[in-house]
Amino acid sequence: MRRAAVDGRAALLQLREALARTERELAVERQKLADAQRRGTLADGIGDRETAEIAQRFAAKHGERVAVLEQKLAAQQAELALAERDVGEMVAQLKELERRGGIAPDDGRPAAEELPTDDSELRAVTDRAAREADAAERLAELKKRMGK
Repeated sequence: MRRAAVDGRAALLQLREALARTERELAVERQKLADAQRRGTLADGIGDRETAEIAQRFAAKHGERVAVLEQKLAAQQAELALAERDVGEMVAQLKELERRGGIAPDDGRPAAEELPTDDSELRAVTDRAAREADAAERLAELKKRMGK
C-alpha cells in the first residue's frame, strides 16, 4: 500500500507537469490568436484584402486550437482533482492502518507521515525506482546469458 501511495504521489507530479505544459501551450495559442486578429484588423484598415483573409484563416485556426486546449485543460484539472482525492484517501487509510497496527511502520519503508510530499522528493523517489528496475532488468539479463 505504501508503494501505491508513493506511485500515486509520483503520478500527481506528472499530472501537474502536464497541466502546466497545457497552460503554457494555451497561453501561446491565445497570443497567436490575438496577433492574427490584430493583423487582420490592421490589414482591413489599410485595404489589404488578401492579408486580411490570410489573417482571418490563421485566426480561425488558432481559435480552434485555443478551444481544444481549453477543453484539454479542463479535463486535466478534473483528472488532477480526482487523483489528489484518491491519493489523499489512500494515505489516510495507510495512516489509519499504521495507527491500528495493521501495517508496521518500521518495515524498512517510510511510514505514511514520511511519504514524500515535495515535487523534488517525488522526482527522486521516481528516479530511484526507475534505476532500481533498470538494474534488476540488467541483472536478470546477465544471469540469463551466464546460464544461471
